[in-house]
Amino acid sequence: MATIKHTSSKNSDLSAAERYLTFQHNEYTGLPILDSEGKPRLRENYLLDTLECGGNTFAMACLLANRKYGKNAQAGDVKTHHYIISFDPRDTVDNGLTLEKAQALGLQFCKENFPGHPSIVCAHPDGHNGSGNIHVHIVIGCLRIRTIERQPHMEKPCDWQEGCKHRCTAAMLRHLRAEVMELCQNAGLYQIDLLKGSGDRITEREYWAQRRGQRRLDYINAKDAASGLPIRQTKYETEKAALRKNIRSILRKATNLEDFSAQLLQEYGITLTESRGRFSYRTPGRTKPITSRKLGDDFSKENVLVVLAQNAERQKAAAFRRADPNPDRVSRLIDIQAKRAAGKGAGYERWAKVFNLKQMAKSLALFARYNLNSEEELNARVAELQENRDGALKVVKDLEGRIKTNQELRRHVLAYVQNKKLPQQVKTAKNLEAFREQHRAELTAYQAAAAYFKAHNIQKLPSLKQLEAEREQLISEKVQFYEAYREAHKAWLDLSTAQQNLEALHRAEGRREMTRGGLHELDK
Repeated sequence: MATIKHTSSKNSDLSAAERYLTFQHNEYTGLPILDSEGKPRLRENYLLDTLECGGNTFAMACLLANRKYGKNAQAGDVKTHHYIISFDPRDTVDNGLTLEKAQALGLQFCKENFPGHPSIVCAHPDGHNGSGNIHVHIVIGCLRIRTIERQPHMEKPCDWQEGCKHRCTAAMLRHLRAEVMELCQNAGLYQIDLLKGSGDRITEREYWAQRRGQRRLDYINAKDAASGLPIRQTKYETEKAALRKNIRSILRKATNLEDFSAQLLQEYGITLTESRGRFSYRTPGRTKPITSRKLGDDFSKENVLVVLAQNAERQKAAAFRRADPNPDRVSRLIDIQAKRAAGKGAGYERWAKVFNLKQMAKSLALFARYNLNSEEELNARVAELQENRDGALKVVKDLEGRIKTNQELRRHVLAYVQNKKLPQQVKTAKNLEAFREQHRAELTAYQAAAAYFKAHNIQKLPSLKQLEAEREQLISEKVQFYEAYREAHKAWLDLSTAQQNLEALHRAEGRREMTRGGLHELDK
């Protein structure tokens, strides 16, 4: 799954970006790593290209642009923007992604989305966390050196006019995420929906705070271990990470909003507030709350209310199951001798004897119900029930797979039918780029459906009515076979438990016979 991240820099040393991309740097301090001679150490493997620099270096091109338009003279001005496209580590093995291919994709992405900006595109084979993900850095000078054609995601004239600064707005980021998704789809790489929110929203600042904190904690633990002191904590958590964990621990057991808010305050001192339909969480010692948007979509009002409703339904179902136990269920006999050796007292032994008598009575009644008169008949019946259970379960799994395939095919057929006119409209559209931007999601769904049909060699599309009828038939068959599986499983479970009880009884009688035989020999 490819992702895209953005940071901006106010560093007036415009050559620092290129040095970072070509030389090794300490991931915590940002300082270059020096060799034995005190010189910066080059990265082992990378590919680097520049765009729109006019034969100059990136730093010189940015400096000339700043002087030409009289901007970026203040220390607080943003000088460059840094975008990172990270590809899924699986793409290397599964989809043939190489460093050269990633660099080509990065150049294509930069030309299409940052025209008019002096740019560096640099591909690295791995990240600092050692996960093996190929990624591409795109560093652009903030000033646009030529006027470009307006795109649908651009909001103001400064987004396309010469001499204006690049703005990384919400609309721009949404456009870039959609571009990354489309880039990966066309290249046949793994991809997720970047336009949907994430359960945990971890910013670059929080990520590095966690990394630095973990490094400090590891150093302290190493010193304590060398001194013989106990180690109390091995994993460092940021304030937001601890807050997420505490909220989730309450969210797992609360059933309504009042209960959720009260338990947060009682157990962790977290105050839940709502403003303009959004939740915020204030931890002890803070004067300003942390909004749910900074924590992630899992903590928004909508998702919290959904989880609370699910907990309430689950609690009702559990209460119903507790109120309606199965009185005929056969349980396994208790090994009283082993329990006595484990330290159980006389009271437990008396209760266990009564319990075992009840279970043996249930077992004998079960043998009579199945008309079983020997152990051979019992073993054969248990094997038959197990075979019936396994056969019904196999059919259920097969039907579930067919239902899933049916749903996937139905989704693609629906997307294809709804959007099949768009490719023709693209050819006749007056403003091609605006039309594509407006119908990006529909075109992507149409292309995905066409690729699915081609991959599965589907020449003639089935009708939606036919697929719906097939789905209902499959669901009906699954219900029937699942009921048969449940009945066979219950019968097998009861009878196999009774079988184990009979074997346990025989073992106990054998031990008593051996004990009596030993005493008889001693009497002689």
